[in-house]
Amino acid sequence: MTLEDPHLNLRNLKKKDYPQLKKLMDKVYDDIGGAWPQATINKLIKDFPDGQIGIVDDDRLVGVALSVLVDYATFSEPHKYSDLTDSKELVRNNPNGDALYGLDVLIDPDYRGHRLGRRLYDTRKEMCRSMNLRAIIAGGRIPNYHEYAKDLKPTEYLEEVARKEIHDPILSFQLANDFMVKRLMRGYLPEDERSHGYATLLEWNNILYEPADLILDSVSTEARVGAVQWQMREFDSVDSVLQQVEYFVDALSDYGSDFAVFPELFNAPLMGLTDQSDSVQAIRFLATFTEQFKTELMRMAVSYNINIIAGSMVEEGEDELLYNVAYLFRRDGTLECQPKLHITPQERRDWVIEGGHELSVFETDAGRIGMLICYDVEFPELGRLLADEEMDILFVPFWTDTKNGYLRVRHTAQARAVENECYVVICGSVGNLPSIESLDIQYAQSAVFSPSDFAFPHDAVLNETTPNTEMIFFSDLDFTRLKLVRSEGSVTNLKDRRQDLFSVKWRKKKKVPGG
Repeated sequence: MTLEDPHLNLRNLKKKDYPQLKKLMDKVYDDIGGAWPQATINKLIKDFPDGQIGIVDDDRLVGVALSVLVDYATFSEPHKYSDLTDSKELVRNNPNGDALYGLDVLIDPDYRGHRLGRRLYDTRKEMCRSMNLRAIIAGGRIPNYHEYAKDLKPTEYLEEVARKEIHDPILSFQLANDFMVKRLMRGYLPEDERSHGYATLLEWNNILYEPADLILDSVSTEARVGAVQWQMREFDSVDSVLQQVEYFVDALSDYGSDFAVFPELFNAPLMGLTDQSDSVQAIRFLATFTEQFKTELMRMAVSYNINIIAGSMVEEGEDELLYNVAYLFRRDGTLECQPKLHITPQERRDWVIEGGHELSVFETDAGRIGMLICYDVEFPELGRLLADEEMDILFVPFWTDTKNGYLRVRHTAQARAVENECYVVICGSVGNLPSIESLDIQYAQSAVFSPSDFAFPHDAVLNETTPNTEMIFFSDLDFTRLKLVRSEGSVTNLKDRRQDLFSVKWRKKKKVPGG
């Protein structure tokens, strides 16, 4: 072994490591009394072996992290280092604790620069997640404060370290490892003259933490989405359309899908059953079938145990105006609706469709979802409003006739996935239907998009169909990855918004509901 060619291994500490541990602690903590007594270390290893971690270079101990379990409510408030120990300097470990307390992290000065401290902290974070602990707590010394104490109050010192105007070997490292300073603690370690007895109360939150009493009621961390790239074809009756719909619902259910997704206006071929000379009357004729479809789709959702995103259908409102509406048929028998808000010139001109007035995020047993119909996804404000209500999946049923129209939907939908750190499912229709005005051609390549970061595919596309071919496709969505990218991603779009400069607000009197 040489420092130029280290053979590093991370493992749990053993009692036989104490002589090396004592030597290392005496070397690093020469200003605050040196090593813990051997009885203290032995008790830590006995009470909580997983929390005592070492890094060895061959047989040489070069890095150490010591931890115990504590009660979060107690130690997330101001305390002293002595609150962790008894009169014999034995550290108290609470086997029922819901937080990890970082006692010490120390690296042999000869090995600094190898990022061993970060390796130990990453191991602690993984332990916190795997044990379903609420947080990592630590009392952080500020050993360079004595150099600035004449000119700066402790709080001013913390602010300058946070701004990187001053470097503190402990606090700067903690901040770089995603710890937050909750407050300053006075008299934490009175013998710490370099810190003038002060310490920071530091905390790293486990965003994946699930309280024990909520685990049984928690929503699944994964969902399987199945979608139908639907071919527009001539139908001779409502029953024939419903038969085709049920065929696909059955197939998607057989593959264990949590959602079955259909495109915008998937039942529009039924306009072929009436006179096409008056496009407004034809679309009103189509709206007469919507209630029957809603009844049957609800039956299918319950019978096949699958949540159905029924693309969209035309519905006549209480005001006798026509709306383009997306539907969520939950498998528990409940129904939600999301009207299309932005109406295209063609819809307005040929069908006299009106825009809706409400935007919602809906709770399901497989994640929180939003629905934006086709053109709506091209307005980024809507996706951001839904993201502010903690949406996990955005469904975008669409109908486009040309490739450039399709690409508008695709590119803006993928932008919504990146900027809002969510999954986006786009689902469209294909085929030619020359017998029906405004439905003569279709172009689609349905897809599922993800955020763009290391935990996801390199092109941020989880799956996509063959263009212009009727088919079904699936994607398994991992919500844990969303939580991590929102909190610890390479970039954190939602967290980093300059809300001191701008905001997006819903102007209707009724605010965007949370489901």
